[in-house]
Amino acid sequence: MHSDIVQSMKIERPADPLSLPALTLAYLGDTVYDLYVRTTLAETLHLPMRALHLEAAKHVCAAGQANAYRRMADKLSEAEQAAFRRGRNAHSGTVPKHADVRDYRVATGLESLLGYLYLRGEDERIGELMRLALTIEPEKEPES
Repeated sequence: MHSDIVQSMKIERPADPLSLPALTLAYLGDTVYDLYVRTTLAETLHLPMRALHLEAAKHVCAAGQANAYRRMADKLSEAEQAAFRRGRNAHSGTVPKHADVRDYRVATGLESLLGYLYLRGEDERIGELMRLALTIEPEKEPES
């Protein structure tokens, strides 16, 4: 899917995504993460829109992203770890008032990693990591 979208937009990927600023990678990765979470929720849970939004908010906040990263951390390659570290160590200048600074930095690292993988066209790898990262329980059928 990603490759088709990028090709239709005639976007040239950088030869080395790590040549971009870490916060630029995080900016892209934030959208990748959000899209994956919302798609997974929509496919897994059959809830009213407000309930889907509230569930998504649990996953896309700094604490949710930090927890997601911790579930995938030991499966990352050296290059993926480098992309994560660059984002984690980048200084954005602000931290949201409801976020723990450590969680916020880990979340930025995760977003940077996802931006890196997105620009490399590694959709399958993003899917693998996001399946590890998300713990979304599908609705259970009512027992009769």
